[in-house]
Parts: sequence; structure tokens; C-alpha cells
Amino acid sequence: MDARSAGLLIVFIGVAVIVVGAVVMTGALSWFGRLPGDIHYSSGNTQVFVPITSMLVISIALSLVLFVARKF
Repeated sequence: MDARSAGLLIVFIGVAVIVVGAVVMTGALSWFGRLPGDIHYSSGNTQVFVPITSMLVISIALSLVLFVARKF
């Protein structure tokens, strides 16, 4: 990897972080963690949260993004 492509990668990652931060600040991801299939158990002082469905959604989205990125 040469310096130019490394620089473009760093810029792309920075833009992605800014976009994700803006989405989180606007509350557009308020549904995340509350999908059907996400397990939440609380009893007394104990709380257990297992976001199975939410992690599947993230995995599929990242797989699609990386698939498209490899095509270019």
C-alpha cells in the first residue's frame, strides 16, 4: 500500500466516523438494540443484554459494504 492509498483510506474512515456520529446524534438509531430477537433479562441487580438480531444486521451491512468496496 503506497502513501496515497493509505491517505485515502484514512480520509474514508474519518468521513465514515463523522457520518455515524451524526446519525447517532440525530437519534436515527434509536431502534438499534430493540429488535425482535435481542435478548434482555433483568432481575434484581443483574442485567444481561444479548443483541443477537442487532449484531446480525450489522454483520450483513458490513459484509455488503466490503463486497462493494472490493468490486472497486
